[in-house]
Amino acid sequence: MTETSRTTARQLQSLLLSYPDETLTGRLPLVRGGIGTLPASWRPSLESFADHVAATPPLDLAAGYVAAFDHHKRLSPYLTYFTQGDTRNRGMALLRLKNTYRGAGLVLDEGELPDHLSVVLEFAATCPVAGERVLGEFRPAIELLRAGLADAGSPWASVLDSITETLPALNSRERRRVARLAAAGPPLESVGLAPFAPPGHTCDGEARP
Repeated sequence: MTETSRTTARQLQSLLLSYPDETLTGRLPLVRGGIGTLPASWRPSLESFADHVAATPPLDLAAGYVAAFDHHKRLSPYLTYFTQGDTRNRGMALLRLKNTYRGAGLVLDEGELPDHLSVVLEFAATCPVAGERVLGEFRPAIELLRAGLADAGSPWASVLDSITETLPALNSRERRRVARLAAAGPPLESVGLAPFAPPGHTCDGEARP
């Protein structure tokens, strides 16, 4: 696995886990071209989802995204939800993540919360060392989201499969943590999270348009 392959995979995964607006189908030839540069063992999961995008009308694709991610908290793309729930601790986790981005020289725009999986993946594509470390820290949440999407029969499960295929295998400690989180669920205290709402970013410090 080369750094170029890993970066390409993270870029593709980030794009395919973002809200599927009208530009996604226009980028599909580029997506397929990028998939073709990856190691053969990494391609099937992303190819499967690219086929789904190609075969699905844009409005249906957008509706499917909302149905998958917006109606079920256990399928939240906001990774700190799995470990912190809607609690004050989650607010602090978001702030730490925002500071990690800033420490890598990023300028964060208003937009998605910093723990949205597509944002974390884009960070990993832009700043590989720090980004892969963040992905590793969120590994239990990624595994729970992957399992939830698979159980729901969601086509986005293929993109999560791609992520886990390009991360190190779970060790025994991580497996135990995933099992504990799955059994206990997230904490239940409800608080507002409005102050924590970044990002668009590049590693050279320029804001993403």
